Amino acid sequence: MKLTTISCLNDLKIKRKKFAVLTAYDFSFAKLFSSEGIEVLLVGDSLGMTLQGHNSTIPVTINDIAYHTSSVRRGAPHALIISDFPFLSYATPQQSFKNAAKLMRAGANMVKLEGGRIWVIETIRMLTERSVSVCGHIGLTPQSINILGKYKVQGFDKKNADIIFENAQAIESAGAQLLILECIPNKLAKIITKTLKIPVIGIGAGNNTDGQILVMYDIFGITDGNIPKFAKNFLSETGDIRAAIRQYISEVKNGNFPSIEHCF
Repeated sequence: MKLTTISCLNDLKIKRKKFAVLTAYDFSFAKLFSSEGIEVLLVGDSLGMTLQGHNSTIPVTINDIAYHTSSVRRGAPHALIISDFPFLSYATPQQSFKNAAKLMRAGANMVKLEGGRIWVIETIRMLTERSVSVCGHIGLTPQSINILGKYKVQGFDKKNADIIFENAQAIESAGAQLLILECIPNKLAKIITKTLKIPVIGIGAGNNTDGQILVMYDIFGITDGNIPKFAKNFLSETGDIRAAIRQYISEVKNGNFPSIEHCF
């Protein structure tokens, strides 16, 4: 099986070929996803809600992410693995360096951090200068839930759309090699994707991004509580877990997912 690297994703963007990403938290699902053709996996702090039963991602620790990263790496040795920096694990440069080392040693190829504020941009710059590959994450940032008040679409008004666009450019300029856009209007995501040279991955950001990501439980229809507008139950259409994964990959690559009903 071919090793997936950031260079592979850059080539796909140049060739205008889309790619599919899923969250993964353990050996068995990581192995399954990889064997069915998922080349990029995110060990997300979403595990706080999907695995641990919390009502937000805030309680997740760096040790939680490192533990699950090592499990996913054993299951998918050829995948590009992105691991989340959880809440307040990158508040200072010293924290960022220490925790990046922990996640990379656990098997991550790249760390992901939320936000586009000045201190985050500087952290991205310092990490990449020290050979840590970084994925940015803007739009809806779940770790900011206590400030946002609720999970809601970002960037509908011009002022906030301009801020998101400027943050995307700043994140790229700081050295990030990937960017995730969450819950923003399709038109804004399209502009950002066309403007940036780095690959852009969307979740609730329309079908004009270079890649798509979903939480694994969403594609199997076993999400507890409210189902996000951008999610789709692929298992209900196929009746088989492996077929559901393949269908997800196929619809992402041919541009059929997300459809208009999943966009903002």
